[in-house]
Amino acid sequence: MNILFTKTIDAALLSKELGSDISAECIEVIRTEPIRISVFDLKNYSLIFTSVNGVRSFFTNQFRPNEDFTAKNYNKIYCVGEKTKRELRKYGFGTFKVLKNAETLSRFIIGNCQHEQFLHFCGNLAIDVLDKDLPLQNIRYKKITVYNTEELYPLVPEKYHATVFFSPSGVRSFAKLNSLEEMKIFSIGETTSNELRKHTTAEIFTSEENNLASIFELIKKEL
Repeated sequence: MNILFTKTIDAALLSKELGSDISAECIEVIRTEPIRISVFDLKNYSLIFTSVNGVRSFFTNQFRPNEDFTAKNYNKIYCVGEKTKRELRKYGFGTFKVLKNAETLSRFIIGNCQHEQFLHFCGNLAIDVLDKDLPLQNIRYKKITVYNTEELYPLVPEKYHATVFFSPSGVRSFAKLNSLEEMKIFSIGETTSNELRKHTTAEIFTSEENNLASIFELIKKEL
């Protein structure tokens, strides 16, 4: 049994989680690079982060949120996924609300945050759920691009029993030159699965949470 991961994962972790019966290989299908932008005042804005790279690039650019809830111009921080939340913690900041994907975050904002204005710190290929939904509800929302994602379009001649995907851009990069047929397809979260459905009619096994622990649990169950 052999399985392909479409990003690099520590070999020791793969061995620990999958054991000796499954041969795991990794390939990078996207590349990210921070963008340097000028720092501006964040007052009166709520901040959105939907990826670890968004968090890292935000702080690389020397932005500093104001989390003092007693202050007049503090920043609420919304994020997608526990991994993004943990990355914010590394920089000493908490989150006001954590949702599992962008669709859930969009619904929460529309239902509960009509009077806030939002800045979304993200990559150039960020999914367009928020900028499609929020302006239609007259919610002030703006994307701030703080990193670039490049799709690498690798050609993978080997055949695998299964392939694991981690982002919509990773799906597009892989699918351009490679078939998604005749193998099991695993996806880390519903947003990535939605992109996969544009490229295949095969069954997609989607993890409940957007993290490695959840995807490993699913793989061990299905393989």
